[in-house]
Amino acid sequence: MSVDTATVAKIASLARIKVTEGELEAMVPELNGILAWVEQLGEVDVTGIEPMTAVIENQLRLRADVIGADPLTGGGIREQVLANAPVAEHGFFGVPKVIE
Repeated sequence: MSVDTATVAKIASLARIKVTEGELEAMVPELNGILAWVEQLGEVDVTGIEPMTAVIENQLRLRADVIGADPLTGGGIREQVLANAPVAEHGFFGVPKVIE
C-alpha cells in the first residue's frame, strides 16, 4: 500500500492539521516508509507467542484486603465516620440525586 499527496492531504484534513503543499510532498515518502515497515511486521511469524501487555514482566504488589476493628486499618468505625456526614442513610453517606 502506498499513499499519494491527495491521501496525505485528506489525512491532514481529517486530523484537522494545517499542512502546506511543501509539507505534503515531504510527508508522502515518510508515510510510505512507515506503511512499508508495518507490512514487514505483518510478515513475522508469531505462532506460539503470547501477547504482551508490557516489555518487562511486572507483578503488582498487593496487600491483604482485610478490614479490622483497629481504627488505623479503617474498619469497625462506621458510626464514627457517618457522624461527620451531613446526611447518612441506611449506613451510607446520603448524596443528592443527580439526573440530567
